[in-house]
Amino acid sequence: MNSEAGLDTSDSGGGQAKKQPLLLRVPHIQRKSRFPNLTLVLAACAACIGGTFQYGYNISVINAPTKPVQSFINETWIHRYGTHIQEGILTLLWSVIVSVFTLGGFIGASVGGMLAIRFGRKGALLLNSVFALLASLLMGLSYPTGVFELLIVGRFLIGLNAGIGICVQPLYLGEIAPKSLRGAMAMGTSIFITGGILTGQVVGLKELLGGDDYWPILLSTSCIPAILQFLILPWFPESPRYLLIDKGDDIQCSKALKQLHGSESYHYEREDMEQERVAMLGVKPKKPWELFMDPNLRWQLLTIMLLNCAQQLNGINAIYFYANYVFTRAGIPVEKIPYITIGTGACECLTALTCGLLVESLGRRILIIGGYSLMTVWCALLTVTLTFQDANPWVPYLSMSCVFAFILSFGLGPGGVTNILNTELFTQPARPAAYMIGGSVNWLSFFFIGMIFPFIVNGLQQYCFLVFLVNCCLVAIYIFFAVPETKNKTFLQIEQEFQALYGSKRNAEDASVGNLSELLNTADM
Repeated sequence: MNSEAGLDTSDSGGGQAKKQPLLLRVPHIQRKSRFPNLTLVLAACAACIGGTFQYGYNISVINAPTKPVQSFINETWIHRYGTHIQEGILTLLWSVIVSVFTLGGFIGASVGGMLAIRFGRKGALLLNSVFALLASLLMGLSYPTGVFELLIVGRFLIGLNAGIGICVQPLYLGEIAPKSLRGAMAMGTSIFITGGILTGQVVGLKELLGGDDYWPILLSTSCIPAILQFLILPWFPESPRYLLIDKGDDIQCSKALKQLHGSESYHYEREDMEQERVAMLGVKPKKPWELFMDPNLRWQLLTIMLLNCAQQLNGINAIYFYANYVFTRAGIPVEKIPYITIGTGACECLTALTCGLLVESLGRRILIIGGYSLMTVWCALLTVTLTFQDANPWVPYLSMSCVFAFILSFGLGPGGVTNILNTELFTQPARPAAYMIGGSVNWLSFFFIGMIFPFIVNGLQQYCFLVFLVNCCLVAIYIFFAVPETKNKTFLQIEQEFQALYGSKRNAEDASVGNLSELLNTADM
């Protein structure tokens, strides 16, 4: 059976452990592997299109109009001051336009969890789309009004949108998904990020909106995903787990579960939620600083901070930086390189889809450990091939193979599983704060690598991959020794396993007693 006689839980300050009996004993029914309900899939797509899709899209789409926007800034400067803008000032303004997106993302990630608690997961996503609409309007008006400062404000707002989206949307997906499909559903985050990157690369081609005259339209296209989310997402329910545990709305929770999982299957998920609700009675949503003070969450918090930092510092940015050089040395004409770059985006998108198919069968550990281990190998090989690039005509082709192999390895492991673990390592009261911390670390690492990456490349040249090699190797070792498998486990089971591994002696004993009591009750049934 699935009932538990005692569950470990902590008070809102992460202090004394206590037991809460379950209200009901529910006979065990074998859960069969099944495909997700169509409503569940559509709800995930509705959340993702205005969530992490915007993140990926706005990272890549800004690359196409670099020269046209700089020309617009110069023309505006001449009109205002009667002289050409200095090269240094122009470079500074363009850098601000690009990098202010990161500042907005950091602020968005910092407040996303609070919005998810205050307005609900769905409500926060709908509110977030307002920022995308406003950003698109401002960037679209910058050219006709001759005010390039609108580009800075617009990029900040679209960064704010991306930061909130990458915090709240995975939270929503993790809470509406059934336990047996939680990993595959959470992969929607990575699938739509890579889909957004690929779409931005395609739309930015000169044959489409990448021409010199179309950049205001190109930068305004962020409104399309926001409008789609406004039209589609209201038809789907709020997170049932949020409705039951945070709001205490039993009727709306059951209604949402029936809509998402079907009237025949929703009882399974309701049982898990009821166990967590009873265990969390009297526990209020935690603030980010409370997570740092809670010794029971220390290792989970360390894990998500490490993984979110490593996701930016693992060398994927260096791979894309060197891609054009590698493709040129392989004999690909310069004018054809943008199309090959689209191939790298398609490669990453394909691996995200593949990871979604494998994550429930292979588990999280093997994918993320295998991904980082393979990335370590490709970093070593790419360092060698770039060093001896002129030794033989076939060496550039080997370098190109390493580039695609690295991207494949990233997509199959770190690119997708990191977002899953952000959801699974925490129970309901701590999850929004954990997303705020993990998202903030991710954006800070994004900003950090953007600032120091040119110096690393200029100083170390191709040997910069040795730095990333060490990073990938250390993360793989940490996951192997420190993080248990989370596949097909409830959030409470995962929490208990961490307490048994790293908690105080008393917590570990309480967790063992709770598990033993569950086995005894099962035998009694």
